[in-house]
Amino acid sequence: MKKVIDVRIGQVKVQQGKVILESRAIGSCIAIVAYDVTKGIGALAHVMLPGRAPADKETSQKTRYAADAIDAIVSKMARLGSKNGDIEVALVGGANVLNKKDDTICKDNIESVLGLLEKKRLKVRAQSIGGTNRRNVFFDIGRGVVSYSEGNGDKVQLWRP
Repeated sequence: MKKVIDVRIGQVKVQQGKVILESRAIGSCIAIVAYDVTKGIGALAHVMLPGRAPADKETSQKTRYAADAIDAIVSKMARLGSKNGDIEVALVGGANVLNKKDDTICKDNIESVLGLLEKKRLKVRAQSIGGTNRRNVFFDIGRGVVSYSEGNGDKVQLWRP
């Protein structure tokens, strides 16, 4: 039986083996799913805000920010033996769920995450971002499968390396 781990806002979880990482109710936030196919190491971060956390932010709150979460993914995966060149990424979220024209946090999150991943030379292989529906993401590390659901819809496969 597979262990299921819930990844909440601001958390970064890195695992190997028969584990499912999941994150639910992703609105303007972005779920960053990272996978090292060569080592079977997987990560999921639930990012709430663009950029890097202010210096005075509590350490436990820093990975709510895109740059800090991506740094944590890379360093935690490296501790298990991953190299940047072997890490591939899928993205889920960044929706304007309130459907407000002046709400830019979703767009800011998307641009921040994509820009930071590019700087780290991490390859984005699949994405379900934008729109107005909340999403849930499920990452079966043992099988290397990323699935998601949108709104109240059924789970669909997004990526399988």
